[in-house]
Amino acid sequence: MSTTNRREFTGLRAEGIAANLARVRERIAGAGGDPAVVEICAAVKYVAAGELPALADGGIELVGENRAQHLAAKQAEHGDRFVWDFIGALQSRKVREIAGAVRLIHSVASDSALRRLEQHPASEILIEVNVAGEAGKAGIAPAGLADFVAGAPVAVTGLMTMPPAVARPDDNRRHFARLAELAAEHGLARLSMGTTQDFEVAVAEGATIVRLGSVLYEGASAPS
Repeated sequence: MSTTNRREFTGLRAEGIAANLARVRERIAGAGGDPAVVEICAAVKYVAAGELPALADGGIELVGENRAQHLAAKQAEHGDRFVWDFIGALQSRKVREIAGAVRLIHSVASDSALRRLEQHPASEILIEVNVAGEAGKAGIAPAGLADFVAGAPVAVTGLMTMPPAVARPDDNRRHFARLAELAAEHGLARLSMGTTQDFEVAVAEGATIVRLGSVLYEGASAPS
């Protein structure tokens, strides 16, 4: 695997992506999830536009971008090859650019974003919840979730969380379980939780979307 100082993945090969994707699906099944139901959202923040065809040819169908300007650039080249989600921190001033360009926004977490969504509706949104109560971290507090859902001007279909970085994946189990409880309390079906570090634990606790990066890309590059 070759990277730049920005940690971009380069030289990706479709066969390498396909092999990694198959292993991820096996791990999802091993964690008690249905690989045909749990969506794998490939995080492409560090994948340049020119590398995206390898992802499509390797079987990736859903991609998530973190930055509005990169979303637009990558969609201009490869928009019809994927389903697109927005998974980065949502700045209210960027809602206009993002709302009509993606299937889901995973990270709605501010009143200002809701106001902009009223002007520029998205088809569906997920609300980001700070289940761990980390200071300075984005996300609605669980106690404020009901009011936030009620104030959303567009369809809320699920929840998302970014739990703490941990030494052991199982340390985040309680946070994933809590998000699943909150989703059930509010009748929300989608649960976007789990990344490369802990997606198996998230799947075991009910994740319907996992946001994966390096586990899909490591070892998938042509030999240098």
